[in-house]
Formats: sequence, structure tokens, C-alpha cells
Amino acid sequence: MSENTPPIEGYEGLPIASLQHRVRSLDEEQMRQLIGYEEEHAKRVGVLEILRNRLRELEAGAEPSGGSQRFQPERPGPPAGGSPVGEATAAPQASPPPHGVPAQPAKPKGDYQPGGQ
Repeated sequence: MSENTPPIEGYEGLPIASLQHRVRSLDEEQMRQLIGYEEEHAKRVGVLEILRNRLRELEAGAEPSGGSQRFQPERPGPPAGGSPVGEATAAPQASPPPHGVPAQPAKPKGDYQPGGQ
């Protein structure tokens, strides 16, 4: 990992609750890297508090937990049933509104003459 890349994939978009659990598998060096990244980029107070607390735990003897950063419950997979949308369920074609649309401007009705009486 480069210094400008956090050790957690998708870090910037993680909800705080997910982040709090995901950092448990990082070691001290990875936590320092993540804190540096956060300080250089978003500087979110709540996130920095979580990261610094975890680093203190590691420095006090806590061990990184098992688990993998590949498990991402915050990113659900595609729906199992597929989409019910298709030609059979599409709305019928509609005529443009009487006031027109950009590609088809309105036309005067009947014998109306603009500017006439």
C-alpha cells in the first residue's frame, strides 16, 4: 500500500459502524497509516477518535482480530430474483403533452391564427 492509499478497500465510503469493526483486523503500523491518511484528507473528528482509540488498544497489548477485509457486509450483492422490468411490464407509449416537448414543439390547434382576432 502506498502512503496515499488506506489499508481498507473502500475506506472513504464506509459507514462509521462498519469502519469500527473493520479496523479491528489491522496492526499498529496499518492503524498509524490509516490515521495519517484520515488526517491528510477528511479529518473527521469521530473517525479519528475511533482510529486513535484502536491504536491505543493495540499499543496496550491488544492483538488484531482474525477476519478478512474482503468481507464487506455494507456492500450487498445483486438481488437474487432479478428485475421484473421488461418489455411485458413497460408502460405504453404516450403522446407528447399539448404544450410540446423540446424535441417536438407545440403546434397551434384548429383554425387559431397567432396575433389574429
